[in-house]
Amino acid sequence: MAQDPNTLARELHQTNHTGGPDDGAQIQPGEEKQTLKFYFTPRVGLAGEVKRLREENPHAKAATYNPDIADALRQRFGGAIGEVTLYAGETTVYVSRDAIADVCRALRDEMGFDYMTDMGTIDRFTEDDRFEVFYNILNLSAKKRLRLKVRVDEEDPVVPSVVGVWSAANWHEREAWDMMGIKFEGHPDLRRMFMPEDFEYHPARKEFPTLGIPGSLPLPAREPDGELQPDPFASAHTAEAAE
Repeated sequence: MAQDPNTLARELHQTNHTGGPDDGAQIQPGEEKQTLKFYFTPRVGLAGEVKRLREENPHAKAATYNPDIADALRQRFGGAIGEVTLYAGETTVYVSRDAIADVCRALRDEMGFDYMTDMGTIDRFTEDDRFEVFYNILNLSAKKRLRLKVRVDEEDPVVPSVVGVWSAANWHEREAWDMMGIKFEGHPDLRRMFMPEDFEYHPARKEFPTLGIPGSLPLPAREPDGELQPDPFASAHTAEAAE
């Protein structure tokens, strides 16, 4: 049995209304086409809530909130542990690059973090400490997650390898070298993964053009026995030059 339109309008108003007093229904039952109202909570209505919203996330789990582990690392490694941040209920620990391998080994051997889920790099595009390497690690038995970060300067983008701690870091570090140009000292086989070994650039860096650098990576010919294509986007680069 179809529900009365006026009853439906009242129910929608009661369940979806979140932005302050407004007695008008959100829909007009008699109109076939209509614009739905948008209700919002003004910033003034978040008094006392802004700090909580910055630190908490309704979807965050207890597994990511680990200030006690951060404190233990600081007691063990002292100044090698930098800033400890909490965002959306997730603890992130900044580690000096010289100590990252030792910190990771201690986390594995003494604190049970036996699995590295992934790692990656960020180009902050800053004058100092331009690049950031992050490690997401997991203690399977305790169901704890932790994020580590290391920052390095553009002039010396070298970080000790953690392949000896977690073998899963092998290909992650190779990809970071290939795409961002960060070298991992002690890696057993630091070769490029995607680009040719003689490629001069690192495509994930922010200064690398979206359409690539003309002539830097010749591609196969478009027809049999044809010559290599020096620039697959020649017309686009010509248009850019004209501008």
